Amino acid sequence: MAVLVVVTILAALAAPHARTVRGLVAGGLAELPAIRLPSPTPTPAPPAGDGVQAARAVAFALAQRGKPYRWGAEGPHAYDCSGLTWAAWRAAGVAIPRTAAGQLAHLPRARGRLQPGDLIIYRSRGPSRRHVAMVVGRSRMVEALGQGIPVRSTSLRPGYLGAVRPGTGR
Repeated sequence: MAVLVVVTILAALAAPHARTVRGLVAGGLAELPAIRLPSPTPTPAPPAGDGVQAARAVAFALAQRGKPYRWGAEGPHAYDCSGLTWAAWRAAGVAIPRTAAGQLAHLPRARGRLQPGDLIIYRSRGPSRRHVAMVVGRSRMVEALGQGIPVRSTSLRPGYLGAVRPGTGR
């Protein structure tokens, strides 16, 4: 589990430098640009539910970034919001309801501080009237927001209806 968490964190930290790394690999190591490392961050909150399963769900969801949004899609080439969270937890070996409304209604509420793997449900103007995103770190989430917006990680938004924690029982 620790390895998955470390790899996920390293991938998130390295993402802004991906173009530089690709250039170094393609062009050799003749000139190394100075890369400023981010300042140390606080220790991330422990993952939701079973830590191994939550880490797997988070890693799966983050790996889908850049894939297109398509309403009703469950992957692997496109996702809608609840299709992404459903597929991520399924990849971690946890069965959850397919829709955002079902996830809010049937999964245990997240108590205390939000943790990686928690699902946050928002009101939406879309066909289902609900939108769901997955917490991936302190103040960060991954989501398939809507048409024309690929799966992305972004800052948590306030005003959610509720948060649930798959994999913890009721």
